[in-house]
Amino acid sequence: MPDKAEIRNQLKSVRDALTLEERREKSYYITTHLKKFLQPYQTVFAYVSKEPEVESLVIINCLLEEGKTVIVPIIQTDTKTLRLSYLKNVADLEPGTFHVPEPLSTEIPAPAEKIEIALMPLVGFDRSGNRLGYGAGYYDRFFEAYPDIPRIGLAYACQEVPAIPADPFDRKMDWIVTENGFITCNPARPRL
Repeated sequence: MPDKAEIRNQLKSVRDALTLEERREKSYYITTHLKKFLQPYQTVFAYVSKEPEVESLVIINCLLEEGKTVIVPIIQTDTKTLRLSYLKNVADLEPGTFHVPEPLSTEIPAPAEKIEIALMPLVGFDRSGNRLGYGAGYYDRFFEAYPDIPRIGLAYACQEVPAIPADPFDRKMDWIVTENGFITCNPARPRL
């Protein structure tokens, strides 16, 4: 089996090969699936996308318009951890670490205990819920501390592989959503 670095490079190339138009169309379908799924949840932790990730700003805007609470991560490179902030408006986002949009000048600290469900970016995934990220482990460390928060990975269908090698510290996804719909990775995880 190829190692994580090989799979990551392969899948980044596959994702990068999608045109902007293809990514937007696929992100639209992912957002449509998510809107229904997230209906019962009030407080959602959501990554803020950068190209060429699955677009998350549309779902964030939808959640805010519905009066829901959105919490976003702020990357802490010195400790390789995530700081949490409430997001009131996507206009509050500015380029931060790794060019990820973050509410740096409008940060409102948020407690992880308030999160009801989390949306996470993926470089790759398998149907068992193994997630391949960028390799720094920010999300794995966060969810090791908060394992009970349900996790949804957002990806394009082309980012699926038969198997991703998993380390003991890797945190699995409960669901993956692609343009084709939801994949349940953890049948034991109840939905609201």
